[in-house]
Amino acid sequence: MHKLLLELREAVDQAGGALPPGGAKHWRTRYRKIIGRGQTECPAPEPDGIARRRVKRSKSLNLLERLLDYEDEVQRFMENAEVPFTSNQGERDLRMTKVKQKISGCFRSKDGARASCLVRSYLITCQKNNVEPSEALAPLFNGSWSNFILEKFQYQQEHAE
Repeated sequence: MHKLLLELREAVDQAGGALPPGGAKHWRTRYRKIIGRGQTECPAPEPDGIARRRVKRSKSLNLLERLLDYEDEVQRFMENAEVPFTSNQGERDLRMTKVKQKISGCFRSKDGARASCLVRSYLITCQKNNVEPSEALAPLFNGSWSNFILEKFQYQQEHAE
């Protein structure tokens, strides 16, 4: 599966960020064949019939079941150029909040946590748009928005109509 996903990422990159319509069928077929082989090699454990509790599953079986249950989500990046191959950026965006929570033990209040998330979100958005933090924060202290935010608002309004 690892090899297939890396090959798929390469094919998507060569296609310019997303496969053409109908180009995903081949990859979905290969994905399902690998899932089928996994189900053969790693079957679900049989209940022993004595206890009524759920039988513990292996990590590999749990992963296999997630890959099957969330097939569309796992492969969404191949047809939608807006979806990244990994969620690493999202995890990096959240890391500072978790580090602050770990060091401080907690946020003092929900309002403080909310304010911290708003500031982090704004700064991360600025960073993704190649805007320096000082350049992004200065207009806020003057009671206005950064130019790139205004441009995005204008773009959304023009294309919403």
